[in-house]
Amino acid sequence: MAWEVVESSGAPRAVGPYSQGIKAREWVFLSGQIPLDPEQGELVGDSIEEQTERVLENLKALLEAAGLGLGDVVQCTVYMVDLEEFPAMNRVYARYFPRNPPARVTVGVASLPRGARIEISAVALAG
Repeated sequence: MAWEVVESSGAPRAVGPYSQGIKAREWVFLSGQIPLDPEQGELVGDSIEEQTERVLENLKALLEAAGLGLGDVVQCTVYMVDLEEFPAMNRVYARYFPRNPPARVTVGVASLPRGARIEISAVALAG
């Protein structure tokens, strides 16, 4: 098979018929992460800053399971319920991608699973 599933107990388990991530040759595609605590499976954080940090920690755990890090991310898609919170989200995001940040799309949405305020998916390049 030309691809394999990426899984990590450091990120929430998939809650539907999808994988946490897929490694296809040199590419790693990470499913969107919401701010769920990986151990409890509960939504965490009252603020967009706390939720953004949890989401990025979940993505970081999945990248580590694939043998990669945040520096290998080439593209992110950010989904936000309230785009007024964009500056606050951006400050947290910038701490995780301090140099050569990946390309990014940010989309305002009506709602997200479990009442989350943010969801982020990512694509990384291995090698």
